[in-house]
Amino acid sequence: MELWGRMLWTFLSGPGRRGGTFSSWQPHLPLSGLSCATELVSHWTGVFEKRGIPEARESSEYIVAHVLGAKTFQNLRPVLRTQPLTPQQLKCIRELSSCRLQRMPVQYILGEWDFQGLSLKMVPPVFIPRPETESRVIAVDKGAAAISLTCENAQRLQLQDRIWIIPLDVTLEGSWTHLLPWGPVDLVISNPPYIFHQDMEQLAPEIRSYEDPAALDGGEEGMDVITHILALAPQLLKDSGSIYLEVDPRHPELVSRWLQSHPDLYLHLVAVRRDFCGRPRFLHIQRSGP
Repeated sequence: MELWGRMLWTFLSGPGRRGGTFSSWQPHLPLSGLSCATELVSHWTGVFEKRGIPEARESSEYIVAHVLGAKTFQNLRPVLRTQPLTPQQLKCIRELSSCRLQRMPVQYILGEWDFQGLSLKMVPPVFIPRPETESRVIAVDKGAAAISLTCENAQRLQLQDRIWIIPLDVTLEGSWTHLLPWGPVDLVISNPPYIFHQDMEQLAPEIRSYEDPAALDGGEEGMDVITHILALAPQLLKDSGSIYLEVDPRHPELVSRWLQSHPDLYLHLVAVRRDFCGRPRFLHIQRSGP
């Protein structure tokens, strides 16, 4: 099966914003050599909770486990949970926890994240992968850093024969002609910029301060890039091929109306799927016609 999809760990341009926006308050730390992993998790959980950090316990557990060489706190051997930490380990936990206090996502703090059984390197502001679908793909993005990091992860995981990585801006007229030599594809999968422009400032600090705003801001109604994808996808799709989009809960109705106003595309919204919170955020659009 051939797939074309926007990389799940993608960004479009520009570095994430860092520094200068958070308090310089530093929490009291236990004395070096006197604290075990379990005590450190409890300590930093309390600090994170007082500072309003989401998923306070999970954040502290991941950081402590990472410093002690484990993926998760639950995977730590019992002896490592109770023995005193070294001064260097305490220093490392303090530094990583300070990053979390600045609302840096845990995935960026650790520098890697497990995804579908693969361990991927994570560097801001490239998007953090969420549970979606990746297989044999033509992956496109206009961001040089996203292209570079994807190439690095593909090489680390020996997936070079299953993914073609192409720098491309889908909003530029005629840009998709570069994809035509690969022939018609079965699926177009995209997590495009879809945030309504007026909602950008309401995003969580973990997103607003570290992920690239150009990869999030979809314009006035969040449809700027979505409409480009819909207009160009029929040129690439096989007969009865499908488009899968992640969108805002307000988009199913907006996209449906837009497709009805463009019957020449022969695209039809066939299903709306809900996320884990019950919000309608995934669209299945199918080509049916010439």
